[in-house]
Amino acid sequence: MSYLPNPNRYKNMSYRRCGKSGLMLPAVSLGLWHNFGAIDSLENARTILRLAFDSGITHFDLANNYGPPAGSAEETFGEIFKSDFKNYRDELIISTKAGWGMWEGPYGDWGSKKYLVASLDQSLKRMGLDYVDIFYHHRPDPETPLEETMGALDLIVRQGKALYVGISSYSASETEAAIAILNRLGTPCLIHQPKYSMFDRWIEGGLLDVLGNKGVGCIPFSPLAQGLLTNKYLQGIPAGSRAASHRGNGAIEEDAITEEKIAKVVKLNELALKRGQDLAQMALSWILKDDRITSVLIGVSKPEQVIDSIKCLENISFSADELNAINNILR
Repeated sequence: MSYLPNPNRYKNMSYRRCGKSGLMLPAVSLGLWHNFGAIDSLENARTILRLAFDSGITHFDLANNYGPPAGSAEETFGEIFKSDFKNYRDELIISTKAGWGMWEGPYGDWGSKKYLVASLDQSLKRMGLDYVDIFYHHRPDPETPLEETMGALDLIVRQGKALYVGISSYSASETEAAIAILNRLGTPCLIHQPKYSMFDRWIEGGLLDVLGNKGVGCIPFSPLAQGLLTNKYLQGIPAGSRAASHRGNGAIEEDAITEEKIAKVVKLNELALKRGQDLAQMALSWILKDDRITSVLIGVSKPEQVIDSIKCLENISFSADELNAINNILR
């Protein structure tokens, strides 16, 4: 049966301006890092994507190496896009990235113009798209001149293969330099995608200030510390979890789940319940409390997790006492 989106899909989602650009993103975006590879269920992926769009999530975030195997998440998305979302292309923000190892030889990794242009061409083919809305350099390259990497992003926009460009995992100083180069070239940096959660607060050490001052958006990934900031690990590592599955591709490993972390998770969970939220919802709300954050990326394995995550928007304000309690727990 053909897919007809929920006619009320925009009513319960909030949208935030991306830095000083004209682009609005949903406060909650869907990342396809896990659970959309060739090893995963196509129908489960389809159900998740439909439910996300039905709920007002207009932004789907990919990368060339998402899977496993690498490239297969884009292929999965492309298949579902063709059957379900092609008529709604202009309602969607689709992003992809390049910067990690993708193919053999010296031209399939890092940040050269050769790699970035070729990788996006491959990504567009896998997804069946004429262009992506946002193309990111996935990580800084210490060997390639930043001017070349940013020049490649500028070229890609001028070629019509991407509408906007962004960077991921760049430090504050690297980000400032990248923004300056892109501004000179006339293709502003739209957005930065850093790793950020209650357990990984590095962007508070300068990066958020740079983004706020320069009018660049921010869309954190791994806001739940890859599942640690959920109810999943309150009793240890359950069978079937990412930590127990050994998927690779950046999935959380068992040694990341320490007794000290679990003790903090238990205390955070108690605070979340007092707020009328579950732990995952509070962890997402905690990120969205900062108006320099444009959107937060969720990753889900089950459709119901989409709905549960969006409920974080019902309460994104924190009292000073709550913030102090959270900081004391996280020390």
